[in-house]
Amino acid sequence: MDRFPEKLRMARRMARMSQTDLANAAGVTQRSLTNYERGCAVPRPNVLRKMAAALGVTVEYLTNDETDDRDAGRLREERVNAVRERFGGQGAQEINDLMERSVALLAGGTLDQEAKDAFFDALRTAYITCKNDAREKFTPKSARANRDGE
Repeated sequence: MDRFPEKLRMARRMARMSQTDLANAAGVTQRSLTNYERGCAVPRPNVLRKMAAALGVTVEYLTNDETDDRDAGRLREERVNAVRERFGGQGAQEINDLMERSVALLAGGTLDQEAKDAFFDALRTAYITCKNDAREKFTPKSARANRDGE
């Protein structure tokens, strides 16, 4: 993340946002944002996601020194964020780990990008289905009734 401060500053300027605007959007102080842009501090993952969203770039773009593609990893981030919304941070970490391990299956293969996207969509769907089934199976009936408003 050597280029993170530079990329953050450039993305903020391209979005025509002041430090105060971006700090407010990310839920941090302007002082914290200044420290991020100077390379004196590193934001927490949730702050990083908020900043990327406010700037219209991906976390991958901000944190990966080897890419200058502002949309790098967007589809993957969208998939992980969809799981995060339903199952929280633990679920997001699990699906992210599962997707990372699955990349090795596709390395060096002849699948086009559309086929790879279909694979990861199916993987995410399977994860969500299993997670929902586990909730039904292992959540006590009384807790399910309270959750469902019965």
